[in-house]
Formats: sequence, C-alpha cells, structure tokens
Amino acid sequence: MTRPFVVGVAGGTGSGKTTVARKIAEAVPSHLVTVLQHDHYYLDQPELDFAARSQLNFDHPDALETSLLIAHLRTLKRGERATTPTYDFKEHRRSSVVREVAPTPIVVVEGILLFTDAELRAELDLKLFVDTDADIRLLRRIRRDMEQRGRSFESIREQYKTTVRPMHLLFVEPSKRWADVIIPEGGENHVALDLVVSKVRSLLPPSP
Repeated sequence: MTRPFVVGVAGGTGSGKTTVARKIAEAVPSHLVTVLQHDHYYLDQPELDFAARSQLNFDHPDALETSLLIAHLRTLKRGERATTPTYDFKEHRRSSVVREVAPTPIVVVEGILLFTDAELRAELDLKLFVDTDADIRLLRRIRRDMEQRGRSFESIREQYKTTVRPMHLLFVEPSKRWADVIIPEGGENHVALDLVVSKVRSLLPPSP
C-alpha cells in the first residue's frame, strides 16, 4: 500500500475544523480515508473525582497524550492497524471503548492543538488552519457543550474565561503560522474546500 497522506486540520474551539475534516472525508470513498481526533487522546486521570476533572485545563498541550497519536500515525504509515482511544467528554475520562483503525491512503487528523508540537507537525503532509471569528466560535461551543456534552451555561462560561480563551491566545492562535493553508470561516468557505478536496482526490490510487 502507498504511504498514507496525512491531512492535519487545526483551529480554535468552534472554528469549524470538525466540519472541514468531515467534508474532506466525505469527498473520498469511505474505505480510503480514516479520521482521527486529537481530543480523543486526552490523558486519563482516574485518580481524580469528577469535580476535580471538571477543573482541568483541557486546552493546554500537556492535557493530551500527543506521543500516542504520533505513534499511531507512524503505525498507519507502516501499513499496520492501530488501536486508538476514545474519550467520554461528559465524564472527562478516557472510555473503555477503543477503535481499530486500518491504514488508508488518506488520514485526516483534527484538533485545536495539532500544530503546537513539532514532532506531530512533522507527521502531517498538509496542514490546514480554520480561522473563524471569536464570537462565532464561542456561540458554537456553547451550543455544542450544552446539547452534546450536557454542560451548563455557567460551567461553559467559566471554562471559557479561565482556560479556553487564554490558551487559544497562548497556543492555538500562534500555531497558525505553521499552516500550509488558512481557511477563513471553515465549512462555509466552499472555494477553499474545493481546492483542498481536489488536492486530496489527486492523491488517491487509480480505480481498478
């Protein structure tokens, strides 16, 4: 099998990076693409109770087991299967459920802190940064966390003020200088998405 081509999609929380990653994946036959999410690699801290885990800074690079993601990307590049983690965002714990991921010609990785680690950046063949205004990102995060993760508005507001916004300014925003392509407004930018999809499709093996 040809060595996988790895696309990294980064951007602030609520920027639309997940939508961009999904649209890229949907433009490729499903058996030819794999999607990995960096935030499923959050470190598990079972020694902490729920209240303590809720106060963790999930927006700092040290919150993630990035070395494991790097190892899994290298495993896939060798043409081998990888057993990847999943994360329970309601409990702030790594789930007992794992994913068995097969190597595919295209691998899409998404996460807010993808470009902050030099070793991880070296594994990415194409680096996309989704750049969306802060007010839009915040509204999207509020909706996601309340509807999908069972959070209260008060907890979302406090987390945004204490960790999300400061860490975005410290780590996420500066990391876009490593991007090959910056996509304003994410999934709404059809011109940029069409160009990226065309590039990805050009890398697929010819149909038999």
